[in-house]
Amino acid sequence: MKDLPDYNQFLKKINLIKDLDVINHPSERKRYSRDFFNYSPILFEKLHQCCAEIVLRPKSIEAILAVAKFCYLYEVPLTLRGSGTGNYGQCVPIEGGAVMLMDHIKEIIKFDSLTGEVTVQPGCLLGNLDTFLGSKGRQLRLIPSTWRTASVGGFISGGSGGIGSVKWGFLRDPGHLKALEIVTLEQKPKLIRLDELESEPLNHAYGTNGIITSLTLATANFQEWYEVTIDCNDLGDAIKLVKYCSSAAIEIYLCTLLEKKIIENIPNWSGDANGRYRLLVLTTFSGVNTLRKIATTYNVIFRDLGKEKSSNGFRELSWNHTTLHMRAKDNSWTYLQMLLPDPELEAIEFLNKKWKGEILWHLESVRQQGVQRIAALPLFRWKDKESLDSLIADCINTGALIFNPHVITVEDGGLGIIDSDQVEAKRNFDPKGLLNPKKLKGWN
Repeated sequence: MKDLPDYNQFLKKINLIKDLDVINHPSERKRYSRDFFNYSPILFEKLHQCCAEIVLRPKSIEAILAVAKFCYLYEVPLTLRGSGTGNYGQCVPIEGGAVMLMDHIKEIIKFDSLTGEVTVQPGCLLGNLDTFLGSKGRQLRLIPSTWRTASVGGFISGGSGGIGSVKWGFLRDPGHLKALEIVTLEQKPKLIRLDELESEPLNHAYGTNGIITSLTLATANFQEWYEVTIDCNDLGDAIKLVKYCSSAAIEIYLCTLLEKKIIENIPNWSGDANGRYRLLVLTTFSGVNTLRKIATTYNVIFRDLGKEKSSNGFRELSWNHTTLHMRAKDNSWTYLQMLLPDPELEAIEFLNKKWKGEILWHLESVRQQGVQRIAALPLFRWKDKESLDSLIADCINTGALIFNPHVITVEDGGLGIIDSDQVEAKRNFDPKGLLNPKKLKGWN
């Protein structure tokens, strides 16, 4: 980009913008051009050399509008960044250009006590937002395992589900995202408000089709959660227990199933494993006895660990934190993401037989389109791309739906198809295609 004749003019204009920090130091530019894409050897190879030519930190909406104006005028690619906790290179500037940090745009704007809806700026950390909501008798419906450090804008743009998905499904399900305010990237950038329907194309779009400046989210009633473990030796029983616990008439916020080898290699916050498989469940105080009753019909060890810990709890042992902990011990581990077919046991047994000793199973109970399902984030040791492709093909042959964490586009990582509404939104709000280039396959 620096070879462009107008780049110096761009820098001059940018340096005149009020309420804007301009970061040029090479180590800082490199730092803010990365996320946790190194979970995937494939993404690491593709992305580790990508680096922004300039990093911008706006402190006002007016500064964002000015950045958008000059990026459009000088055709400078612009990639948005929240806290950088993603795993798929969502905030990596593939074509260089500018990275814009949204961490200073972080105010909680409005809380509606009647509906429970909250309007917040994108840089607000999910942990801070959840603390605020707790003071109002509410809580977030869905959070990632990185909830303490992830930003709300990054989660909506790059996330899909997580803790809470056992009840509330996924972020793109109708009813979670109620409205957006965005800045467009065009000759005369506009600050516009989108209603619930208009916001959907920007939900889980990696920041490719609009600069989010505020979000309105639905919330849930506040609950105090209690930690329960259920250990068993039979995989079939473990899967049945996941299903029974998830469909019982109780409140559940998390239902995770981990193999013993995983439990032994992640922090010992749930205690020593007493079986080949362990369920980690977050439920209400009244739900503990129901889970105990369900467990008595199986040959299991049931433990009530009491009220959820304020730190080092089950949330940090679930979803992609499981992968994080395993890689901290041995970074040759990588992972897949999929929705298992029903019956799940048949698919898992087939894959265990085909890939004997090479897969460690990590399951998460989720709700998909109102139906209770089981998602899998299995761990496997990296060999090469051919082995990965073979494993993915075997998973697909069982009927599993793959959400591939080893690709860079929105569509290949989850949707599987080009969403014409996402492409149309990019055409309307980013007509030159400058926002986070190469990440929206339909535009490419």
